[in-house]
Amino acid sequence: MVEFSLWDILRNLLMAARWTVSLSLIAFIGGGLVGLALLVLRLSKVRGVDRAVGAYVQVFQGTPLLMQLFLAYFGIALFGIKTSPWTAAAVALTLYTSAYLTEIWRGCVASIPKGQWEAAQSLALNFGEQLRHVVLPQALRIAVPPTVGFLVQVIKGTALASVIGFVELTKAGSMISNATYQPFLVYACVALLYFVLCFPVSLVAQSLERKFHGPRR
Repeated sequence: MVEFSLWDILRNLLMAARWTVSLSLIAFIGGGLVGLALLVLRLSKVRGVDRAVGAYVQVFQGTPLLMQLFLAYFGIALFGIKTSPWTAAAVALTLYTSAYLTEIWRGCVASIPKGQWEAAQSLALNFGEQLRHVVLPQALRIAVPPTVGFLVQVIKGTALASVIGFVELTKAGSMISNATYQPFLVYACVALLYFVLCFPVSLVAQSLERKFHGPRR
């Protein structure tokens, strides 16, 4: 058994937490870009596109993230592409995030009164201009709090990347636990670090919710 002090455990976990943060940011930013593209396609009313995007969303919302990670890790390799745990985790989490953000943002756009669309059309704006100048600026105020709040789910979702060998916070905790035979202490530290990562994000989401949707008189 290797002797580890509490500081040694926290130091090693903090090093692994960098990869948790990096993976979360890649998934969130990449998922946001993909989700925005899917949202525009879904709103374009092109025949069949709305159903295709809806099916995409349903697939990723209706299957466990764990299975998606396995499919990404083993599926990419079927095309002859060398797959690392990092690549597979980034791809799976990006697609997972994009599906949820697409649906979150679609709901925000749907909450914009129909009259706003009609007003934009009366100004002879094309579809892209309607979104850019009228609809999306209003939807953005509604979308920011739930979008930031969803980042918490993304951060916690990175823990599942450990099953394909990606060494993030949870995987590092498992390795340290096996070396020290102190699972309670190690996983308590892991939980604490996840809390440190997620709690500020939750506070930001709540603050934005109050700012954008304060009590009406």
